Amino acid sequence: MFEPHHAPLLSRRHFYARLRRHGLFAVATLGACVGAGMLGYHCFEGMGWVDAYANAAMILSGMGPLDPIKTTAGRVFAACYALFSGVAFLTTIGFFLMPILHRLLHKFHLEGGKSRDE
Repeated sequence: MFEPHHAPLLSRRHFYARLRRHGLFAVATLGACVGAGMLGYHCFEGMGWVDAYANAAMILSGMGPLDPIKTTAGRVFAACYALFSGVAFLTTIGFFLMPILHRLLHKFHLEGGKSRDE
């Protein structure tokens, strides 16, 4: 998927296309995560869709829930969703930043000259 260290730097056009693909994947992943949270809050806590969205978005971003959780099933869901959200959010941000970091490291490698194994 990414060019090897000895290949030339990707053109800006191709780099932006790669960044766009990674960005779309990140947005779709976060959207699916918010959707799962909304569904859980709606089903387990009986929240309306707007309140479920607000709580899911707040948990996913690491801010915490807005409304108190009233049921045992809702508490179990909120705990599992919070654990899942922490990992999902950071992983998704990392996936989005991967092309930028790769390009930066690739550019430094090319400017540095030959690698040690040559």
